[in-house]
Amino acid sequence: MDNGCESQIPTKRAEKPAFLTRTTFNEFDLPPEVLAGLNDAGFTYCTPIQAQVLPISLTGQDVVGQAQTGTGKTAAFLVTVFTRLLALQERRVDRPSALIIAPTRELALQIYKDVEILGRHTGLSPAQVVGGIDYLKQAEVLRRGADIIICTPGRIIDYLKQGIFKTSGIKVLVIDEADRLFDLGFTKDMRYLLRKLPHYEKRQSMLFSATISYRVIELTYDYMNLPEIISITPEKITVEGVEQSLFHVGCHEKLPLLLGLLRRESWGKVLIFVNTKAGVEWISQKLKRNGWPADGITGDLPQRKRLRLMERFKDGSLKILVATDVASRGLHVEDVSHVINYDLPQDVENYIHRIGRTARAGKTGRAISLACEDYVYHLEPLEEMLGYNIPVAWPENDLFVEDKSGHVSTRLGKRGERFQDKQKRIKMGGALRKIRKKTAGSSKPSDVLGSAQGSEANSGTPISKVESRKKKRYPRGKKRSGAHGGGTSRQDKKGD
Repeated sequence: MDNGCESQIPTKRAEKPAFLTRTTFNEFDLPPEVLAGLNDAGFTYCTPIQAQVLPISLTGQDVVGQAQTGTGKTAAFLVTVFTRLLALQERRVDRPSALIIAPTRELALQIYKDVEILGRHTGLSPAQVVGGIDYLKQAEVLRRGADIIICTPGRIIDYLKQGIFKTSGIKVLVIDEADRLFDLGFTKDMRYLLRKLPHYEKRQSMLFSATISYRVIELTYDYMNLPEIISITPEKITVEGVEQSLFHVGCHEKLPLLLGLLRRESWGKVLIFVNTKAGVEWISQKLKRNGWPADGITGDLPQRKRLRLMERFKDGSLKILVATDVASRGLHVEDVSHVINYDLPQDVENYIHRIGRTARAGKTGRAISLACEDYVYHLEPLEEMLGYNIPVAWPENDLFVEDKSGHVSTRLGKRGERFQDKQKRIKMGGALRKIRKKTAGSSKPSDVLGSAQGSEANSGTPISKVESRKKKRYPRGKKRSGAHGGGTSRQDKKGD
C-alpha cells in the first residue's frame, strides 16, 4: 500500500523556466499591495535584470540598466515606482509624483497597461500622455491630476510649456529605451525636459537601454546622481532560444524566397522588418495578393489604425506584420515564432532589437535574414558586434515561389513608385547602363536642339509663351538685378 501511495507522488518537481533566477519577489521588503499585483500577474521568480536592479533601486539609489526587451525591465522599474510612491507621506493630487518617458506611443501604451495590471491594488492613478490622441482630453486628465505619467517627449513638453504639466512634485523618473530616444532625434527634447524636473538629488532616476552608448553615458552624468550600472549583456540574450540563419540572395530573389519561406516554415506569428516605409507598403500588398494574411505598420500611420493593427496582431487575427524599426519599437507581442529581416538593418544595434521580438520570456523562435547586394555591406559590422558569424543557409531552387500578385501601387505615391522602379531596374540588370552609353556618344548640336524641341512638344507650351510670361513678371524699368535677371551686376559696375 505504501508503495502504491509513493508511486502516485511525483518524484521530481517541475523546474522553473531557465530564464528566471532563484530570487523571488517575496524576498524583498515590498508593500502588500505591490505583492498582490505581482501575484495577479503570475510573477513569482525574478528575471536577471529584476534580481539585480531591485536590491539597488528599492534603497532609493539611481540605476542604469542595460537589458533587451522581453527581459522584465518594465516590472523592475514599476515595482520600484510603486514602492517609492506608497512610502510618500503626502502626495498632491494636482502634482504627479512619477514620470516615465518612452520613445514611442506603442511602448508608452504597453507600460500604461502594465501599470494597470501590476498596480491595481496600490490605488495609484496612471495617465498616458502621447501624440495622436485627443489633445484637450489629455490636458483635462493632467488638470484633474495623476500619480504616474507615462509619456512621449513631444506631447509632454507641449503641456509643460503651457503650464498644464507641473514637474515640482516628481520624485521618481524613469527613462525607458534611452538609446531609441536618441535614435529618433529626442536628444534636445530630453535635455530640455530633464532641466525642468527637480534636481537629481531630490528625485530617484532610473534609465534602461538595450545598448549603453556614449550619448547615454553623457546623459546619466549630467542628470543622474552617480547611478549604479547593471548590464545584462545582449549577446547572451540573443543566442538563447533564437535560431538564427542567413540567406545570400539577389534583390530580385528576395520576394520569391520570402514566399517560399512562408510556405515551408511552421509559424504562428511572423514579424517582417523592412528598412523603408515604401518597402513596408509594397511587401504587405504583395503578400496580401499572394494569399497571405499580412498588413504593414509604419511611423506615419494614424494612431487609431496603428493601435488596431497592434491589437489584431496580438490577438492572432493578423498573422503577419510588416514593419519598420521605428514603428516596431514598443511592440510587445507574445508568441512571435519568426522574425524575418527582409532588409538587413542599417544600424547594427537594431538587429538585436528585431530578433528580440521572438523567443521572449524563455521561449524559442527563429530569426531569418536576407542579405542582398543593397544591404550586405551591413553584415560585417553586424557580425563584429555579435562576436560570431550568423549561420548561412543556401536555398534550393524549389524554395523560390513565383510572385503572382502583378503590379502593386502603394499609398506612398512617388516614394512607393520609386521603390517599385528600383525592383524593375534590378531585373533589367545592365540594360539601362548600355542605353546611357549609346546616348552619351551623340553630341551633335542638332541632337541637343532636337531634345529641347521634344521637351517643348511634350510640355505643350511654346517657348515664346514661356518667355512672355517671364517678361510679365518683371515689368519694364523693374528688371531683376544681377547677371541672370538682365540688370547690371556688381562685376559690370567695376568694368564701368
